[in-house]
Amino acid sequence: MGRSAMKGLLAAFVVWLACLGVGWADLQDVLQDNRAAIEKASRKTVDAVLADIAERGGSEGAAFLEQWQDKAVWQRKADGLFFYVETDDKQTYQLIDVSSGAVVGEAGKRDLKNLKPNSGVRGVIGSALVEFQLSDPEPRRRMAALRAIERRPDRSQLEPLRNSMVDEPDAEIKRRKEVLLALLTVRFGADIAERVAAAEGMRDKLSLETRAALNPLLATRRVVSIDGPPDDANVARKLRVGSEDLSEDAAYQMLVSAELALPDIGAEARKAALIASIAEGAVGGVPVAELDSDVARERAFAVLTAEGLAPPSVTAEEREAALRAHEFYEVYTEPSAEVTDAVQGTLGIINQRVAFYQVLDLSLDGLSLASIYFLAAIGLAITFGVMGVINMAHGEFIMMGAYTGYVVQLFVPDYTLSILLALPLAFAVTFGAGVAMERLVIRWLYNRPLETLLATFGISIALQQLAKNIFGTQARPLTSPAWLDGAWVMNDVVSVSYIRIAIFGLGLIFLFLLLFILKRTRLGLEVRAVTQNPRMAASMGINPDKINMLTFGLGSGIAGIAGVAIGLYAKVTSELGSDYIVQSFMTVVVGGVGNIWGTLLGATLIGFLQKWIEWFNPSNTLAAQTFMIVFIIIFIQFRPKGIIALKGRAAGD
Repeated sequence: MGRSAMKGLLAAFVVWLACLGVGWADLQDVLQDNRAAIEKASRKTVDAVLADIAERGGSEGAAFLEQWQDKAVWQRKADGLFFYVETDDKQTYQLIDVSSGAVVGEAGKRDLKNLKPNSGVRGVIGSALVEFQLSDPEPRRRMAALRAIERRPDRSQLEPLRNSMVDEPDAEIKRRKEVLLALLTVRFGADIAERVAAAEGMRDKLSLETRAALNPLLATRRVVSIDGPPDDANVARKLRVGSEDLSEDAAYQMLVSAELALPDIGAEARKAALIASIAEGAVGGVPVAELDSDVARERAFAVLTAEGLAPPSVTAEEREAALRAHEFYEVYTEPSAEVTDAVQGTLGIINQRVAFYQVLDLSLDGLSLASIYFLAAIGLAITFGVMGVINMAHGEFIMMGAYTGYVVQLFVPDYTLSILLALPLAFAVTFGAGVAMERLVIRWLYNRPLETLLATFGISIALQQLAKNIFGTQARPLTSPAWLDGAWVMNDVVSVSYIRIAIFGLGLIFLFLLLFILKRTRLGLEVRAVTQNPRMAASMGINPDKINMLTFGLGSGIAGIAGVAIGLYAKVTSELGSDYIVQSFMTVVVGGVGNIWGTLLGATLIGFLQKWIEWFNPSNTLAAQTFMIVFIIIFIQFRPKGIIALKGRAAGD
């Protein structure tokens, strides 16, 4: 029985077993019928054994093949029966029946022989098992079979794979089977039209596996021809000698390899031959003293060649003539031009779509990062814009919010409920800390920016050390709810984690909430009044001192909520806030001090800029941040008040 027929039986027998309830012979009887071939298995004889096991061995046959491939089958020397074994002391073995799986006796190690098929036999068994596993009830085994086919595709796998798709219940596995079936059809289809149709039908498949499988069909080799392209060759292009296509040395070497030109021994070999042939002060009748010119050396070497003392030399004229007399082509290893044209067209469309989706994926990453920077910076934009306070401890309020979420999860094991509780609690904790900081420190340092900067920097160091004393230096987990696990996958190129989508949504909520507070509430009216002209606001009955306190608390509270959001995907440590303080200040300054829309635009600009720079230099994120800072410095030189400048008499006009 041929190998393809044997594999067809192997692929079909599981379906027969499940659907028809066929009665099978006892597996031990089947093995005994093939005892000699199993004992001395080889690549030439194992096909018949596998076919007989598939035809008569029942469902236990696949299990036996797996054990045989893993060298886990033993034979009792006394009667030649086959068993699986279990042992604890390596001397006494429990014998397990190959059919029932029950323990049927014991034997000593000397009474048994371990069957160890060679690598060739194991490879044949492995190919057969792949086709068994395509219809295995376990999804894990079916997926493993698909991966095995992807690694070693074969023409014989085409029909079993097509048959296994009929009743495939798993949507993801069926999708993988469809892609793999198309790839196998392109390579091993029955006719050209079928292969072309399969290639054209893959234009919507963007996976890396698809591209990796199609690219070998466009593999080429270089050939040389005397008069036009070779007959029956699928020519990819004609090569120009002496250009980037093909160097003159490489072209001549092709002629030599094809025995169309004499080998050029090279200048070094020619020099060595002349030196080795020096006799009585001359070489080939030419005195050594006269060998100071190319003409003399060529004459001497010609004499050596004529006397058989050196291989023939190729002159520059002969070399050039040989190159002119031949043409060089790059031809596809795939003989069908229709197939290669279809594959090229498919890959071209796939690559265009991949490029588009890569830009989209990068833009979504930039948007996600921008939402994080916006959440981290919006509180700072409020305090910096209203009071002009450079709060270097703003990052520590982010850190406090993250640790608040961690503490809540210690007492509330439901992650969804804990996050819902942590958000308002983090706001309350950091709001109170911000008010306390403003009342105790900031209020005494208004209009003294250097002292404010130094004081808040000292507070940030103190808060970091306090966090280390309380929570330690190790990162603490802030676990996201199960419904935030995974990612939204648009296709094989674009995916966005659900956590980042949630942070983006949280950023939008705070954007509209702050706009409502500032535009539609009395507090917002008073904040805008104090921002534009604190003296005039005070003369209208507004207490700037109270507004400053509430504003500082509001900005700190928002930083705490940002800490909970950031802690869901970042490491919660005492240095968490310091990772975002620089970006927060850059966001505020670039966007425009004290303006929410400016902060949004600044976060968007910085987020997109950082992602695009990282894309050009993905292995060095520090360099990306350096380039980003340089860009921002240049940007500020041309627009020092940011994208949206604050208007009013308090804006420094």
